[in-house]
Amino acid sequence: MNNLNRIIWLASFPKSGNTWIRSLLAHYFSPLGKAPDINNLRQFTTADVRQDFYDKAAGGKYSGRSVEDWIKVRPQALRLIAASKPGTHFVKTHCQPVVYLGTHLIPPEVTVGAIYIVRNPFDVAQSFARHVSEDIDTAIDRMSNPDNFMGTDTGVFDALGRWDDHVTAWTSAEGLPRYVLRYEDMLDKPAKVVQGVLDFMSVKVDRPKLAKAISATRFDKLKKHEEKHGFRERPDGMQSFFAKGKSGSWRKDLTLEQVARLHDEFGDILLKWYPELHKETANFANSS
Repeated sequence: MNNLNRIIWLASFPKSGNTWIRSLLAHYFSPLGKAPDINNLRQFTTADVRQDFYDKAAGGKYSGRSVEDWIKVRPQALRLIAASKPGTHFVKTHCQPVVYLGTHLIPPEVTVGAIYIVRNPFDVAQSFARHVSEDIDTAIDRMSNPDNFMGTDTGVFDALGRWDDHVTAWTSAEGLPRYVLRYEDMLDKPAKVVQGVLDFMSVKVDRPKLAKAISATRFDKLKKHEEKHGFRERPDGMQSFFAKGKSGSWRKDLTLEQVARLHDEFGDILLKWYPELHKETANFANSS
């Protein structure tokens, strides 16, 4: 398989808006009325945890028992994903773009570039807690752990690491063309943010089409679709994938101690990407 530089990674730490941007781009690039719903997004894009690609890469049913097993199969699975569509296409990932056990988790030989979504860690903490069916303090423990992994029952993993390391790795990886957007800016000015994504891809913006795509993927519509039809990507034990879709709910939902801990853990990255929250939460940390 030659010329496999085809993947544009849609990358994020979990619960940072990845599903939203995938759905929005699907509506923008699909013919009018033909965009897949949230349960059929794989028609438009795929993910680096797809079991069928790991089965093909393993030459049979893949079932790994360790991260080491996963690492052995991942490069071939990603080559198969890259080759699965002609030309450039999107692939979702929650992995960091680092070398782990001697292997590039985001291999340059299959990569065109990346769109990275960052969300403030205070709102991520409560959403991530729901995602992994744990309390907020345990979720913060995981967000602060460099050995933070998620995985499927068959041993296909996401190498998350710490929240701040995740942001740093994606926003500063050498030689990686990237467009970085903040989830909060998507909420505030979605048209401006998506126009930036399209500019990054050298795609001329069709403003009426963009407006329709934004309207079709409003959070309330995605939530209603999940309530009526379910959502295949919702983890077991999670009551609903689309919960609030807002920014700033941490102010009501986190304790003073939790805010202070997140500020202390991630202060340097907060200062760079969320200076306004760094200043605000410094007061929480000092009070604590």
